[in-house]
Amino acid sequence: MSVQLWTWILVGITFSLYFGIAIWARAGSTKEFYVAGGGVSPLANGMATAADWMSAASFISMAGLISFMGYDGSVFLMGWTGGYVLLALLLAPYLRKFGKFTVPDFIGDRYYSNTARTVAVICALIVSFTYVAGQMRGVGIVFSQFLQVDITIGVIIGMSVVLVFAFLGGMKGITYTQVAQYCVLIFAFMVPAFFISMQMTGNPIPQIGMGGKLEGGTFLLDKLDTLHTQLGFNEYTSGTKSTWDVFAITLALMVGTAGLPHVIVRFFTVPKVKDARKSAGLALLFIAILYTTAPAIAVFARTNLIETVDNQSYTEIPQWFRNWEDTGLIAWTDKNKDGKIQYVNGAALDGKPKYTEARGANGERLVSNANASSNELYVDRDIMVLANPEIANLPNWVIALVAAGGLAAALSTAAGLLLVISTSISHDLIKKQIKPNISEKGELLAARISILIAIIIAGLFGIYPPGFVAAVVALAFGLAAASFFPAIILGIFDKRMNSKGAIAGMIVGITLMLFYMIRYKTGLIGVMDPRPASEWWFGTSPEGFGTVAMIINVIVSVVVSRMTEAPPENVQEMVENIRIPSGAGEASNH
Repeated sequence: MSVQLWTWILVGITFSLYFGIAIWARAGSTKEFYVAGGGVSPLANGMATAADWMSAASFISMAGLISFMGYDGSVFLMGWTGGYVLLALLLAPYLRKFGKFTVPDFIGDRYYSNTARTVAVICALIVSFTYVAGQMRGVGIVFSQFLQVDITIGVIIGMSVVLVFAFLGGMKGITYTQVAQYCVLIFAFMVPAFFISMQMTGNPIPQIGMGGKLEGGTFLLDKLDTLHTQLGFNEYTSGTKSTWDVFAITLALMVGTAGLPHVIVRFFTVPKVKDARKSAGLALLFIAILYTTAPAIAVFARTNLIETVDNQSYTEIPQWFRNWEDTGLIAWTDKNKDGKIQYVNGAALDGKPKYTEARGANGERLVSNANASSNELYVDRDIMVLANPEIANLPNWVIALVAAGGLAAALSTAAGLLLVISTSISHDLIKKQIKPNISEKGELLAARISILIAIIIAGLFGIYPPGFVAAVVALAFGLAAASFFPAIILGIFDKRMNSKGAIAGMIVGITLMLFYMIRYKTGLIGVMDPRPASEWWFGTSPEGFGTVAMIINVIVSVVVSRMTEAPPENVQEMVENIRIPSGAGEASNH
């Protein structure tokens, strides 16, 4: 069977499963809608958390970024895995004991202020919509290639699927759907890795195969280093980023993890505090399976890409290249008119690719904004995982399986983010502030209307994507680090932190990060083009600036709180109670 037929079959089966679960687990109360009724088992919650965590950025884009960045790509592995450990050990148990559905709810009650709650809601919406933009791009990429539909139609299909299981089931439907999505995405990620590792090194375990020997006795990484240097790139295993920027990006991703609303709410879906700890540990195990495999897939994909296309005649190029060329995610411009693809160090394009319907002398799809560099090949980082099975000539069902896995990863995280958006509006704005006497039925209706509006906005992000999936997601982590993390961590461990300090810190942090992100990533402030790296503050990339903004947030929060009145006694006692270990008297299991 063809790849497209296999894809329709596997995507159809998995989507039917998601729909069935959504109907079975539909929510009948606000508690079921917000936190799945608080009755999810640690195992199921661990798998759901892992699916929530491993978004399109982890599944589709992370290995692609590592394959192009080499050693520098390790910041994503260190930041996202280290951040999850930080969240599980330092924050999750305390937030679970506090017993609030959402992060804005925690901040509103801890800082005894509806102003603080409103600022937190605004921050949650900014972070969530930035994050969901990356997911929708992933959905669009998968649909446009494997189902041969227009990217706009693909995004609409994906959003319709999310709408069904989020609209019907809320957190309850999303949780059990994410259990199924974890099984799909991890199977889809690992199967091609086993195949390619065995194919290249004779060892089926990709983590070992990455460091293994090829048939001629050369180590795979040594060969990739040689290929890189021959083409004018830095060695794959050496880094180019400054130590400070590596530290800043890693820390921003770590603490941004701890401030992500859609992950934190997961720890409210289990019955007891000890279950929150168990599910956090299980989720880390489930996450580690993918994260330890991603560097291996990056090495396999990079090696196969270079060997497949460099200096190859376009008339003899493999079919996978032509398939992806039609999506506009890979392009070749024959600059020296020799009919061969020259892949060397340097940018092939100026800015984003601009494709035309015209074809070149060799039949290639033309790109109109090629620059003067000798590099003729443009490859979108986000296709590396999806195209990898095709590059390696794996069976059609494996190629289709990866498509189903990519959709599962993107849709699972999108659903969690959309729920955060809806609960922030219906629970933290309407219920807590605008209309406190609203009925449970009215609140549930408001939550569902909020999800519908959020899905429409998210769909627009998918149709008009802002950039690479992982790059966009990394910025969302920076925003979370700059806004939420200081307010949460100081709210738990500093009794003296008051509402004025928290509000000032969040506003300064999120504003500073947004300014830097827009100026140095999108170029909308002051100039039309993003400012060059030579103008970065303290040599800090936009992905790492969340660390700087977070530090400033902490300083502002502490200084303002010490210059103003202390929190009320009952709030200070509440903070003390949060930190009482689970199992100590009456505090346990609440």
